[in-house]
Amino acid sequence: MESSKNRLLELHPDTVEYVRKEINLDKPGRIDEALDLLEEWVKMQNHFVKKDIPRIYLETTLVTAKGSIERAKQKLDKLCTLRTLMPEFFPTTVTKEIFTPLEDFVIQAHLPKLTKEHNRVYMLKILSDNFDSNLVQTYYKYIVVASEYCKRNDYNAGFVLICDYRDINILNFVTKISPMNLKHIFTLMTEGYGMRIKKILIMSGSKMVDSLVSLFKQTLSAKLGERIDVLKNLDSLHEVIEKDMLPEDFGGKEKPLRALYERCLENFCSKDNVDFFLEMNKAKTDETCRQSGVFNEQYVGMPGSFRALSVD
Repeated sequence: MESSKNRLLELHPDTVEYVRKEINLDKPGRIDEALDLLEEWVKMQNHFVKKDIPRIYLETTLVTAKGSIERAKQKLDKLCTLRTLMPEFFPTTVTKEIFTPLEDFVIQAHLPKLTKEHNRVYMLKILSDNFDSNLVQTYYKYIVVASEYCKRNDYNAGFVLICDYRDINILNFVTKISPMNLKHIFTLMTEGYGMRIKKILIMSGSKMVDSLVSLFKQTLSAKLGERIDVLKNLDSLHEVIEKDMLPEDFGGKEKPLRALYERCLENFCSKDNVDFFLEMNKAKTDETCRQSGVFNEQYVGMPGSFRALSVD
């Protein structure tokens, strides 16, 4: 995986080397040995519907598992299981038109450049608090499509999330968000796709921002909850994120956030990526084939019916 100015998501020249060293997979042949083991393990899982997982997909999973093969197995199993349990988050077709309704509600983009720490920045600006649950569900589907793209096109040490709520009524926004669905999408992102969240930066000058922080903390682990910071203005943001990598409408030198979003959407909805997304969407589980007695209790409470599962 090489850095290129033509890539949607650029890397530093030493990103791959840096990340592999960070997770103790930098020794010659170490990464290939680990991927060989993962490939063989996938083939032996009777409950996996799809057994030909691309090696780059396995590698980025291994990275999110901090180099641990056992944790990588758990993440692969979790993601395949969540595709089965939560199909409503995985669109069966992907086109730009599906996401058109989002344009008046939110602008979002994965920023092209990595931070100095090799973290990818995802930036979200909420434009309106006039939305319904269907629009939120469309947004969650967009996040899943973007995550699949990143699984084979990005390499990073973690994610920084920037959420700009400065232009909306925070209290109105909070009352329209389902904590359960928010918890499900965070579970999918962190435990399924393995997103390593380093910081969550909430931009708002509202006195009601504590209610938003409380909503996030309800859905996150205590560890991630401690990584939430509230920023009241752009000056505060510039103290945390290098200005050069931010959109120009956030005081940076990159293209405006909407232009970056349009470029992301173009790539996410390209034929190549859609074909890949739909192929990976087959990577589900057949719970009737899962080895008896090993159904993980961590799935209890997730949406879906377990009445037909042979797990006793």
